[in-house]
Amino acid sequence: MAKVTRTVYNDFCPQTLFLYGNYKENGTPDFGLFCWFSYIWLEDGLGVMACIGEDKLTKDLIRKTGVFSANLVTEELLPLADYYGNTSGYSADKMKRLPTVERGQVLNVPTIAESPVTFELEVRREIHLAPGSDLFLCSIRNVMQEEALADQSVEFAQRLRQAAPVLSPGEENYVSIGGRALGRWGEPMKSLPENPEGD
Repeated sequence: MAKVTRTVYNDFCPQTLFLYGNYKENGTPDFGLFCWFSYIWLEDGLGVMACIGEDKLTKDLIRKTGVFSANLVTEELLPLADYYGNTSGYSADKMKRLPTVERGQVLNVPTIAESPVTFELEVRREIHLAPGSDLFLCSIRNVMQEEALADQSVEFAQRLRQAAPVLSPGEENYVSIGGRALGRWGEPMKSLPENPEGD
């Protein structure tokens, strides 16, 4: 099979999307959409590395508190996640649209009830990679998962389809775990009601 040289890109290395959660100083939850998330091994077991580029409120809050949640984005959550990913955290109106928020079981972080898998993370170290690019190495302090996804009598592939995680493989697109197109960045949020509840 012939190959061609291209500029550096990662289009065929899909990343699972997560909504990172933290509390603002006034106690209100804040969520941001991210996909540079993967796993590492620390002296106390499995950990997480999360890279955040540019200046973002989420990054400010993680630095301030040293903790955050990472909530797996599903197809059901995608319109809201897309909205968070396309709206600045510094916007006063961003958090008028909220999922069902629950407090973490171990850490003081907001978690999303609709997400089937949630990590509660504690930052162990921050590494500055380049201007506007920072890597957080984290201990996993707790994992919350829907009971049905833990049922090992059900084939893993079936449980994965049930979880329905969303990938962002490149070219500014969202796809299902099975490769079904779910829209370009900025499109899924258009299906949200025009005015958030309470407006």
